[in-house]
Formats: sequence, C-alpha cells, structure tokens
Amino acid sequence: MSQRQPAAGTRPTPPQGRGPMGGMFGPPPAKSKDFRGSLKRLLKELKYERKSLIAVLSLITTAVVLGSFGPKILGRATNDVFYGFLGRKLPVGISKAQAVAGLRSQGQSRLADMLAKSSVVPGRGIDFHAVEKTLLLAVALYAIASLFMWIQGYLMAGVTQRTVFRLRRLAEEKIGRLPLSYFDTQSRGDLLSRVTNDVDNISNSMQQGLSQILNSLLTVLSILAMMIWISPILALVSLIAIPLSMFVSIRIAKKSQSQFIAQWDWTGKLNGHVEEMHTGHALVKVFGHRERAIEDFSELNEKLYDASFKAQFMSGIIQPMTQLISNLIYVAITVIGGYMVATGSMTLGDVQAFIQYSRQFGMPLAQIAGLMNIVQSGVASAERLFELLDAQEEKPDAADLAPISRTKGRIKFENVAFRYVIDQPLIENFNLTVEPGETIAIVGPTGAGKTTLVNLLMRFYEIDAGRITLDDVDIREISRDDLRRQFGMVLQDTWLFTGTMRENIAFGSLNPDHNAVVAAAEAANIDHLLRSLPKGYDSLLTDDNATVSNGERQLITIARAFMADPAILILDEATSSVDTRTEVLVQQAMARLRSGRTSFVIAHRLSTIRDAHTILVMDKGQLIEQGSHDELMAQKGFYFNLYASQFSAASLAND
Repeated sequence: MSQRQPAAGTRPTPPQGRGPMGGMFGPPPAKSKDFRGSLKRLLKELKYERKSLIAVLSLITTAVVLGSFGPKILGRATNDVFYGFLGRKLPVGISKAQAVAGLRSQGQSRLADMLAKSSVVPGRGIDFHAVEKTLLLAVALYAIASLFMWIQGYLMAGVTQRTVFRLRRLAEEKIGRLPLSYFDTQSRGDLLSRVTNDVDNISNSMQQGLSQILNSLLTVLSILAMMIWISPILALVSLIAIPLSMFVSIRIAKKSQSQFIAQWDWTGKLNGHVEEMHTGHALVKVFGHRERAIEDFSELNEKLYDASFKAQFMSGIIQPMTQLISNLIYVAITVIGGYMVATGSMTLGDVQAFIQYSRQFGMPLAQIAGLMNIVQSGVASAERLFELLDAQEEKPDAADLAPISRTKGRIKFENVAFRYVIDQPLIENFNLTVEPGETIAIVGPTGAGKTTLVNLLMRFYEIDAGRITLDDVDIREISRDDLRRQFGMVLQDTWLFTGTMRENIAFGSLNPDHNAVVAAAEAANIDHLLRSLPKGYDSLLTDDNATVSNGERQLITIARAFMADPAILILDEATSSVDTRTEVLVQQAMARLRSGRTSFVIAHRLSTIRDAHTILVMDKGQLIEQGSHDELMAQKGFYFNLYASQFSAASLAND
C-alpha cells in the first residue's frame, strides 16, 4: 500500500499511522541489520565500568580455578577409600610386589597391573583421617569459590544497573535533542517501547548473560586443563563436543536471530496500538470502531505471538541438542575410562574425577548455548535503542550565542520559505511584520499552514530560505531555549500532568510563589473553582480527571501561561472545545493575557478574532489576504466567504 502524500500545510503522515486506528504497520525486518556491530557497541558501553569488570573477572577466574580442583581432590578421597578397601582384602605381612606376583600367577594380569600402579598397602584398611582431611579441603575450596561468585554477582548487578541507567539517560537526553519532524514519523507506543521495554530487556540480558558467559568460558578452559592433566586421551574425546556444539548452536542461532528482531519490533507496534486505543477509547466506541480496534489488536498480537514462538522455540532447542552431544561423549568416556582402570592406566579416582569434569565440561557449553537466546534478544533490543540514539538531531546552537533577556516582541518574517517534503513547496516568499503588543490572528482552512507558521517561529522546524527576526535579531542567532522562553502557549489540546492544581499552574514559572499562583488563577477566572475543591489548590489532578471539565482544564492552562509571563503569546484554537458560557470566561481570561503582549491567535471560530490588529488569511501555505476584520470584510474575498460560511445572512446584514 503506497504512503499517502501530505496535504499542503500539514505535517507528513507517519508511515505507521497515528490516528485512532493506527494499529496497522509495515512488516518487520527480515533479519538483524548488524548483529555483530550492535553487540560490539553494546559492549563498548561497559567501558565506564572497566575497574568493576576487572574485579568481576578476577573473582570469577579465582572462583572457577578453585572449583576446578574439587573433582580432583574428591578423586583422591575415592582412591583412599578404594585402596583401603583392597588393602583389607589382602593378607597382612606380604608386600605389594608379592601380592602382584600372586595375582599374575593366578592369571589375573589386569588386576595385577592395576594393583601394581596403585598405592595399596596389603593388610591396611581405609585411612578415615586422611579421607576427612581431603573432604574438608574440598569443602573449603567450594565455600571460597561460592563466596567469590556471590561477590562478583553483587558487583555485576551494579555494573549492569549503572550501564542501563546511562542508556536510559542517553535516550531521554536524545529525545530532547530530536526535531519535531522525528516524532511526526514515529509511533508514540513504539518510541516508548524503545526507552522502556527494550532498555529493560538489555538490563536482563546483561545481568543474566554477561557474567554467566564469562563464568562458562572460564569454566570450560579450567576444566579442559584439568582433563588434559588427568588423561590427554579422554580429553581429546571430550573436545569433540566443542565443534559439534558450536556448529549446532551457530546454525540455530542464525535462524532465530531474525525472529528476535521481529519479536521486539512487533512488541513496539502492539504497544503503540494499545496506547492509542486507550487514549482515544471514548472516540473509538463513539465511532463504532471497537470491533475494528479489537481486530487490529488481534492481528498484531498474532504476529507478535508467531514471532515470539519461533524465536523462543528455535533458540530453546539449542540446549537440548548440545545436551544430547554431551551425553554421547559421556558414554564414550565411561567406556574408555573403565577399560583404562581395568588395565591400570588410570586410577578409579581419576576416572571418577574425569567423569565429573566431563559432565561439568558439557554444562557450561550448554549454558552458553542456552544463553544465546538471551543475548540475541538483548542485542536486538540494543539495536532498536541505538537506532533512536543515532537518529538525526536538531542542528545544535552555536556555542558563542549571547543570552537574551525579555524581548519587546517585534517579529518579522522576511521572504520565508519552507517545505516538509523536498519536492512539495508549502510556504514561499512569506513576509510579515508584527509590532510589539499587536494581536495577529491566523485563519484559513485545515492544512493552510497556520500551525506550521508558529512552529517555524519557535524553531520546531528550520526554514529553508529567508529569515525570521525577533527584535531585529535572526532567531537562528538565539539559542532555542532562550527563544522558546519568550513564548507562552495555550493549545486546543490541554495538557495537564498528575500533580496538584498548584503544581500544574506553576509549571511554567521558575518562581512558583503561592501568591503568584493565586493571582494567575484569579486572572484566568479559575480561582473560584479551585477554592471550592476539598483541598483547594492542593487538590490532586490527573490527566484524565473527570471532575474537571474541558473548559476548566483550559482555564488552568491559561493560568499557567499567566504564571510564565511570556513576552509573546500563542493561542491555538484555545476555545474550540468549550461551551458558550465557558467560552466567555476563556475569552475574558485570554484578553487579559494578551494585554501588552505580542500575540498570535490561530482560530477557526472567526467571531473570536474580530478585534485582532491584523488578520492573516492563509491557504495552501500562502498569505492571500491581510488586514483588519472590517478591511477584509469590505474586500469580500476569501475571508468574507469564510465568515459567511459561519454566520447567516441576517448576521452579515447587521455588520
């Protein structure tokens, strides 16, 4: 399905869809864009934890080495018990050489060979004191190894959480540097998923995977060294498991990686759909789209289920496959080891130790294989997060910009040109001069470029040609923070956050004094409502609080603008969603707010802007008419027709 081109004066339509039914998205990527590069970059984020990682590595190495001696020591205890048992069976008073010769004379050559290479003392039983000392040594080694592993786990938790803390901070700071155009083309749910779900998944992957993989790799190396020490032949047999396990793991991992990418991609899209449906729940029900919303959810949920099932299943069969290989090697070691004990080539304790090592040798390999799905999932999330961090930012302000104080409010547009899409001009050769204290009304049909003009003024978008000046200074020579600090906004969509009434009103002020808050509420005609609440100004307000009407919420935002005391005011359809009685209060409050300030009023309800100093009539990004209400009505042009469409012929006659 081709992407719809944006109408003139509108922002580009996000490819994912952002309307009430914006749950339909494009297909997920077929495979990871750069698995190795993303993994390498994720590991680079650990550079700030170099000292802690060195300590973790040292503790793991020490713990693994100490633990690797355990089976060898237990094998010695087994030899002490076994040889003591054999010694009790032999007659007292003869030497071991005599016992060996006697066995050979009886035709028991293999038993004789085994006895000759052992430390059996005829007539001597089990030395329980020596066995006790050996077992205590093994217990001590295992206890120290466990303590070191506990310490490294504590350190590793700190490494992981500090790294994830930095990633979250980078993501939040990045969002603040992204241009408005980025958010126009992104699903809010998917963006939130990158900052929350994906970062959490990175945290889980690092916490579970990193130290376990280090532990498993070191365990493989230390056990391999012990196995070679005991029997190079059996060690060679055990080594067959490594290439076989790696081959199986790599083959399956490659197939499952693309499914993990798809899994997290569909997770973000499903979150976006749920967030949109929850936000517009009332509208979805009113317009009868509830069933469609459920169908879209079911489709996205089905795709997420399919990708998750394939990812988990394919990665989950890695461990059983490697375990099968390990069991086959174990059988081979048992058979060969038994033969070597029978021929005297190895002691029983060494065979026991080697079997333990062979089982331990397979466990870390299986753990590494089992951790592959966690690593792949974490890298897939990291890749999505890095895409956000690598997104093109706003052009940074110059470092030598001088700070500005409160402006007078003189604004000038000089031959301004702007377009959202390269080959689709929107605003061209736009010129306008606004003197301090003037009220400029901007009217026109939907998509005419009204809001775009305001966005250019505040540098949410950068102009393509011409310049915009504030007090005769090019706004590109003013930092964005200083520039936007000169503006106050009252929008059609009221935004209130969870907090008290006082906190919401004081949001735009650096000095939230209570008396100033009360004065702002009085100026906005909302003080009487706030005082009637059980807790007054300390009453809690949430974004969807049903106890506050739309009009009252609008008055609170006007009070917030009073608190900010801006030099320039922007009112964007601020009365379009309130009733007639409340509109009177809002109009009175906005009239007081506009007093002495340069104001830009965007309105469809033309009756609200009749007293504006200048009315700009825009259509398709062009300024087609300009003048006062009376002047434009006398011209009987585009503005006249707009006005006539809202009022009856009788009303026009009275004018």
